[in-house]
Amino acid sequence: MATPHLDDAPQHYAIRIRGLTKHFGSQLIFENLNLDVRAGEILAIAGGSGTGKSVLLRTILKLLPFEAGSVEILGSNFASLSKTERVKVERQVGVLFQDGALFSSLTVLQNVQVPMREHLKLPQKTMDALALLKIAMVGLPPNAAYKYPSELSGGMRKRAGLARALALDPRIVFLDEPTSGLDPIGAAAFDRLIRSLQRTLGLTVYMITHDLDSIFAVCDRVAVLADKHIVREGAPMDLVRDPGHPWVREYFCGERGRQIAKAS
Repeated sequence: MATPHLDDAPQHYAIRIRGLTKHFGSQLIFENLNLDVRAGEILAIAGGSGTGKSVLLRTILKLLPFEAGSVEILGSNFASLSKTERVKVERQVGVLFQDGALFSSLTVLQNVQVPMREHLKLPQKTMDALALLKIAMVGLPPNAAYKYPSELSGGMRKRAGLARALALDPRIVFLDEPTSGLDPIGAAAFDRLIRSLQRTLGLTVYMITHDLDSIFAVCDRVAVLADKHIVREGAPMDLVRDPGHPWVREYFCGERGRQIAKAS
């Protein structure tokens, strides 16, 4: 089995995880998990259903506690930070949960302004202008700003959620299954949007996905979660050439994986 390469130069990494262990009661989700996310890359987290991909994302974000190990974001270990220092780091992180996770009683404009109201002291006109800019950045039409989530398509909700994730100009963006539920055309358009924003804004993108098309289209590297560890890391084509693990072989070297890799 191939083991992940762990670099010892932390200044080149946006996220560093060492020895992470997480349980739900007696159920072990992952154990002694190590992972590095390089600054400025798009990293895909892949793995079978129920392997703990979303749990890992929520654990990194401190939405869930963990039993052992450490998580560093932008060089800071949350466990050693004061509340004020932790808020400063959190402001540099944006999150897009599945289907956008928008507040249903707020318009898109108001949803995008939620992080601004929490962290910034700005006049309403300034917040309106900034929120409209973020909405335009993700490719939504101006009139979408005044609509409620129930009035939007699935793809538009995801874009609105992405606009909210970008509200505070973060350095890292977490995406949880961003193309799930989208048709192939909508998914490809969202992939292009992610890559364009990443290049334009210099973002580090941590993306949970099971979408092979997305992995080969936009991801610089893939980290595979299986057997309660990160079992394989590398560029998508590296995993095709040298799977190193049965799940990786089945996923990346199956008929569909071979077709997508050949077309890439």
